[in-house]
Amino acid sequence: MIVLGLETSCDETGLALYDSELGLRGQVLYSQIKLHAEYGGVVPELASRDHVRKLIPLMNELLEQSGVKKSDIDAVAYTRGPGLMGALMTGALFGRTLAFALNKPAIGVHHMEGHMLAPLLSATPPEFPFVALLVSGGHSQLMAAYGIGQYELLGESIDDAAGEAFDKVAKMMGLPYPGGPNIAKLAEQGDAKAFEFPRPMLHQGLEFSFSGLKTAVSVQMKKLGDENRDADIAASFQEAIVDTLVKKSVKALKQTGLKRLVIAGGVSANTRLRARLEADLAKIRATVYYAEPALCTDNGAMIAFAGYQRLKAGQQDGLSVTTTPRWPMTELTNPEQV
Repeated sequence: MIVLGLETSCDETGLALYDSELGLRGQVLYSQIKLHAEYGGVVPELASRDHVRKLIPLMNELLEQSGVKKSDIDAVAYTRGPGLMGALMTGALFGRTLAFALNKPAIGVHHMEGHMLAPLLSATPPEFPFVALLVSGGHSQLMAAYGIGQYELLGESIDDAAGEAFDKVAKMMGLPYPGGPNIAKLAEQGDAKAFEFPRPMLHQGLEFSFSGLKTAVSVQMKKLGDENRDADIAASFQEAIVDTLVKKSVKALKQTGLKRLVIAGGVSANTRLRARLEADLAKIRATVYYAEPALCTDNGAMIAFAGYQRLKAGQQDGLSVTTTPRWPMTELTNPEQV
């Protein structure tokens, strides 16, 4: 089965072809970073229009790159949610229309399920069950995953997600959008122990809260005035987020008794976070798994693969197009029980 995956939940237009026999046949990705950089964040209307502009050219590029014809496509998977309503609608309408024209099944995929399953595309994929740390621009969650569609929410952010905190602090510091990579780069030149920023809710279950940390950085910057300590602030701020994510992940593993951690989402590309997870999980004889670097950010491959997992069990959507900007993963079903 060859599944076309379409990802348009926010500011990346990603398309990919997943072949159940040969694996990933090809993928293309267009990022809108330059488009939104001058605004310091994503402008929903501009994002939607850019998806419309790019979908057909990227589709043609993907087919040429992979040597696959439209008639070879067996199914279409698109991101149904969560995400920006207008951006989601562009991919959903494109995908559903293409599937109808080809007389093939289509299915709307959960964006975060796609992220969580992306490490299964790696050379050494994790086996179920595992704990998943999902960290992106809009989500910070710990999930217990026992199989496809068998998920238990262990904890999530009650305010800003880790990615949001990176973006907002970067904006305070005058760094370009997106904030995460730019703070990480600046942090390499700084002292992570220079400032003792708080680790909110560190000892309160498995919930996250990063808005207080963002405020603490703002207060410290005002105290410093014109003194340039940006590298130290970046390093100390990054360490506070990493420390919180790592310790909560270790706690989740101990609580569930599981020995495998999957980390996915844009923030999972952070090298300091990966180093700390590997070191701390080794102490409790647990293993951490990541997606390949090209699959950490939003991409069509993860949507194609997640869609395939549900399609092969006989799950598919009707002709109506549904998008779900807010969609808890715990509402997903085990496709084999549908």
